[in-house]
Amino acid sequence: MKMKEELKSPPAKRKRLSDHEGTSPRGLPCSSIQEERRSLPIFPARRRIIQEIQMSRSVVIIGETGSGKTTQIPQYLWEAGVNRSGMIAVTQPRRVAAITVAQRVAEEKKAELGKLVGYSVRFDDMTSPQTKIKYMTDGMLLREAIMDPTLKRYNIVILDEAHERTIHTDILFGVVKSSQRNRIKAGLPPLKIIVMSATMDVDQFSRYFNKAPVLYLEGRQFPVQVFYSSEEQSDYVFSALVTVFQIHKEEPPEQDILVFLTGQEEIESMVKSIRDIARDMEGRIPPLVVCPLYAALPSQIQLRAFQATPKGVRKVIVSTNIAETSVTIHGIKFVIDTGMVKAKLFSPSSGLDLLKVVRVSKAQALQRTGRAGREASGACYRLYTEDEFDRFSPNTVPEIQRCNLAGVVLQMLALGIQDIPNFDFMDKPSMESIIKATEQLHLLGAVEKKEQIQLTPLGKKMAAFPLEPRLSRVILSAKDYGCLEEILSIVSLLSVESVLFNPHSKKEEALAARRKFISSEGDHITLLNIFKAYRGVNGNKQWCHDNFINMRNMKTAMSVRKQLREISVRLELPLQSCGLDTTSIRKCLSMGLFLNSAELQKEGEYCTLTNRKTVAIHPSSALFRCKPAYVIFSELLQTSKCYMRDLCVIDPDWLHEAAPMYFKRKKMKT
Repeated sequence: MKMKEELKSPPAKRKRLSDHEGTSPRGLPCSSIQEERRSLPIFPARRRIIQEIQMSRSVVIIGETGSGKTTQIPQYLWEAGVNRSGMIAVTQPRRVAAITVAQRVAEEKKAELGKLVGYSVRFDDMTSPQTKIKYMTDGMLLREAIMDPTLKRYNIVILDEAHERTIHTDILFGVVKSSQRNRIKAGLPPLKIIVMSATMDVDQFSRYFNKAPVLYLEGRQFPVQVFYSSEEQSDYVFSALVTVFQIHKEEPPEQDILVFLTGQEEIESMVKSIRDIARDMEGRIPPLVVCPLYAALPSQIQLRAFQATPKGVRKVIVSTNIAETSVTIHGIKFVIDTGMVKAKLFSPSSGLDLLKVVRVSKAQALQRTGRAGREASGACYRLYTEDEFDRFSPNTVPEIQRCNLAGVVLQMLALGIQDIPNFDFMDKPSMESIIKATEQLHLLGAVEKKEQIQLTPLGKKMAAFPLEPRLSRVILSAKDYGCLEEILSIVSLLSVESVLFNPHSKKEEALAARRKFISSEGDHITLLNIFKAYRGVNGNKQWCHDNFINMRNMKTAMSVRKQLREISVRLELPLQSCGLDTTSIRKCLSMGLFLNSAELQKEGEYCTLTNRKTVAIHPSSALFRCKPAYVIFSELLQTSKCYMRDLCVIDPDWLHEAAPMYFKRKKMKT
């Protein structure tokens, strides 16, 4: 490793807010929580922030992680009455962040969650008519805009974590900007837009929001030493393992380490390796506590990463990019950055979505480095050379430029936006991606072309579901196959993080426990069997533990199912069950997933039917040791191979029933 100069707080941009004025006009109760609020770096700038926002229609706020911007600015604006009688919406890219921040702010206001402070995320609404500060995912505000394009309920919209540039966030930028403009024209109360982030292309955001002023907030960032690899690493997981023990050997214990990896399997493998080596070296090195951290992990195990480390012990947290911005972990002194992340990519030419391990951007690398300087000076070990870092892209490519736009186009049409290529995107997606998305929606029966592209009656119903268009199509097809109850259960499980918990240390036990649910017809029917069994024991906690089922994710799936069922009732879909007739279920799944189909070749490999891409069955699939002739799948994961995940055995005739013209055309081409 070679050392780079220390990283300190970046220089102020535009207006630095650092005055020491201001107390709440409504008064703040004296308590430890309120003392904590006053101790935040943002507090001295309270009055200036309010003044700047009062004077401007749009404001961009750069606030380092830990400054308090997400929790405090909405409270300051409410306490000062800037929102008047309207609500303050605060959007978050992740549901976890929306819920946890709302809980924290409600606690600070000494208010019951759902009253003054509430949240709204997909399939979970905790608000009431009294709610004035509403945390929500960007997707939820977008859905509200479908019903009310001027967003009349809100006088202030805060777009937080704007640098993450999710698909929903990028559309939302254009939608709220349009709402702001239309309200001025209609003589309605003005809409204030506040864009917040820890790091982003400030000039681009300022220009986009009509030359909005940029405010810079001081944070609690301590100096961080950065070490680069002296040569390129062929195996970043092994390099991370070596670096963990290098630090553990040389640095005092009670200084914790955070390692960034890309996904569950890598993390579980690394955790096992660290524990095995630590066990072999017991007595020769200080004790280690190793904690995995990823979204599919049961909550009680996730919490271990946040618990205080015992005296004389070092904690090593091995995490996905969930630890970049969404959560704060106390005690981190060292960060090990592999420079890799799992990202969704879409190829317009092939029409396939991929989950692929790719390089992070410089902005992401900076976020990761900052994790080591939250509470004291720290160090970041970058497992790539400085030359490699120089070749990283400056910012993460916006999701809207690398993902399947079928859901985006469907939502925009539902919003009444028909001229999609000329929509006011901050970064325009390619014309090829828009055309491909429109073609997919046409194949699903959601759009038709008259004078211009417009939604069909089926498309309007599809837009009512907060799902990918193909899953909406599956639900709407269930009425023809009499299996809506089963389809709702399957789609609910596909809409949440994995309900299967596979600890590396108990892999064989987990597989043995799961065998009783496995169906030879594939993963979708296996998931249905798990759902039925879970409901049969009324969600018993011990049953979940014994069967290696993630109880929290199962509860979320039950909540998702309830809301999907309510939408189905509203659309007057018949709530029928097909009992044990799984053929109807698989036919129904084919109606939405026909573009994700593959056939077995003579050589024993699979090829997708859409573009003849070679794919393989993922080892976690119920069909891994089988070779059915035709399958459909939910997603592709690109690692050493391109793997199909969540598979279902089908009859090729069902594909022709789902899209006769498409598969006739495909047959002629092949």
